Amino acid sequence: MNKALLAFCATALLAAPAWGAPGSGRVTYKWVDGQGVVHYGDRVPPEYANQEQHIINAQGVEINHTDALKSAEQQAADEKKKQEVEDKLAHDRNLLTSYVSVQEIERQRDQSLGLISDKINVTTNVLEGLNGKMKRLTQASLKFRPYSSDPKAPPMNDQTAEDLVHLGNDIRTQQQNLQQFQSEENGMKKQFESDIARFKELKHIQ
Repeated sequence: MNKALLAFCATALLAAPAWGAPGSGRVTYKWVDGQGVVHYGDRVPPEYANQEQHIINAQGVEINHTDALKSAEQQAADEKKKQEVEDKLAHDRNLLTSYVSVQEIERQRDQSLGLISDKINVTTNVLEGLNGKMKRLTQASLKFRPYSSDPKAPPMNDQTAEDLVHLGNDIRTQQQNLQQFQSEENGMKKQFESDIARFKELKHIQ
């Protein structure tokens, strides 16, 4: 055996923990400090009590271990992952109990998209009507100050001013409604696409 190999074996023997004689019942604790250095001992120092620990018997076999104490953020992340898994399983069960075929999902998709499409069409028509009123009212308001360039033009009456404000509010409301319905339509399309793909996967359909 060469000198380098002898030196390595000697170093390994010095670094290895003394497990004790077989049958002695002695256990050794293993832990890692903040610098990543592995330690062995008869007990874990208090400052490392919250870190991961391994318990090794007299034969050098790990017989138990405890996980490191997790921070509130880590616990929250674990809970989030757990909830995501549970939600996915619940969604899978719902797919399998609600539908018997891909065609049935497609029929439900077409029906649901038809309803939201009707809402979009109605809102679009209402918005077009309101924009038409606003155009006419704006044109009429040009004969009043401060929109008229005629110095002799009369000031805008209260009713016209109120109509402009109310009409503007109605237009903004319908624009928001239209954006919401369009967003729901896009989300619904993606969800049904995902559901169909997942249903095929669960049913092993090509």
